[in-house]
Amino acid sequence: MLNQLLPRHVDNTYHGYKLALWLFALLVLMKVAMSLNSIFNGYSVATSADGIPLDTFTPAGAQAVVSLFAAWGLAQLIICLLCIVVLARYRALVPFMFALVLLEHLSRRLIFLVMPIVRTGTPPGFFVNLVLLALMVVGLALSLRSHDNLQARE
Repeated sequence: MLNQLLPRHVDNTYHGYKLALWLFALLVLMKVAMSLNSIFNGYSVATSADGIPLDTFTPAGAQAVVSLFAAWGLAQLIICLLCIVVLARYRALVPFMFALVLLEHLSRRLIFLVMPIVRTGTPPGFFVNLVLLALMVVGLALSLRSHDNLQARE
């Protein structure tokens, strides 16, 4: 499994299930859209999708949150661009990229458990993140399983 996560040779050879590539592309497309939305429409994302009551913040506090959303969106966009390069040219790294985005997602969730953000209600972003988490876990599992391994066992 370690050889699949960190292959010795990085090329366009992919041994996992093709469905994982489609899930990876869907995941990246969703994350690109979310990143761009956070960069260009941060106030709306913070208030509606994430349920952060920015109207109760001081103007400077609300601006700081919107700026942090834009910076986070840019960081996510850079990761997505790397994912696109992997999908187009270095498919041997697809399992690694699934693991990387899953690690980032779970680490961010851990940070929010330790340092929670005050939210109003149950924002829809929670459910979107559940879908993303499911895509990452299933995609990682499918990318690590290969037809070669199954045929070798039989």
